[in-house]
Amino acid sequence: MRRAKISIIGAGNVGATTAHWCAAAELGDIVLLDIPQTETMPAGKALDLMEAAPIVGFDSTIVGTNCYSDTTNSDVVVITAGIPRKPGMSRDDLLKTNASIVSSVSKEIQSSSPEAIVIVVSNPLDAMVQQAQKVTGFPHHRVMGQAGVLDTARYRTFLAMELGVSVEDVQAMLMGGHGDTMVPLRSCSTVGGIPVSQLLPSDRLEEIIERTRKGGGEIVSLLKTGSAYYAPAAATAQMVEAIVRDKKRVLPLAAYCNSEYGVGGYYVGVPAILGADGVEKILSLELSEQEQAEFQKSVAAVKDLVATMDQLLG
Repeated sequence: MRRAKISIIGAGNVGATTAHWCAAAELGDIVLLDIPQTETMPAGKALDLMEAAPIVGFDSTIVGTNCYSDTTNSDVVVITAGIPRKPGMSRDDLLKTNASIVSSVSKEIQSSSPEAIVIVVSNPLDAMVQQAQKVTGFPHHRVMGQAGVLDTARYRTFLAMELGVSVEDVQAMLMGGHGDTMVPLRSCSTVGGIPVSQLLPSDRLEEIIERTRKGGGEIVSLLKTGSAYYAPAAATAQMVEAIVRDKKRVLPLAAYCNSEYGVGGYYVGVPAILGADGVEKILSLELSEQEQAEFQKSVAAVKDLVATMDQLLG
């Protein structure tokens, strides 16, 4: 049986750690690509990871490269390329720079792997996945964004820490854009099947939800010289696994919504079934009045972000 070919564009912390998780789980053979200016860096990371194979016991092949020809006919392509926000850089500067990077990467993917399923991780996430789909021209179900899996994992972690229980017994769902307007769903939060509202007072639950919304910023403030990568990479690998093993996982991810939830043609975080065909179905949930209002606010923020990106790109 042919192994899946997984290409990861961007060999920084998130990209390289995604390669690590995917290789350890033997999800397929991996190509780790970065820009020519990085010279042999991706090859070095790939070789280092390959040398872990006899110790960990995986048989995936990992190749590091600066050439898109090495990614030809990938089954899954993960885009982590982009820059973090730097001192003195405005939000619009970051948006324009990363949109240009994602556009360039997407053109290469369209040419080298026209049948691939694309997972976008680059930020600002919701705008970047919209741009990737626009440039590749791929069907909407084959282009998606990773954010909800990460954000839900943070929410579940904080709930488990608060209640002193295993994270395995905490289940949750999250919708909306990736940022301060995300919507952890109170109605879908359970611990061992028990609604979390029965275990936590509402004011404490709201504090945990707010911490979830600012989870990425909390990591940045602690690291001081970078941003999160272990959990984002693990979340991305979970999505890759759902695709290459056709697991039909129900996961929160940035999917294209038109009539769904009345979004009207934008990528936004929703619960979806993820399998070999990509986003196979978006699940329709009944939201509480508060959740619906928060979701609409989040969608409006995504629309504003995309409009600003389009204006900056001309």
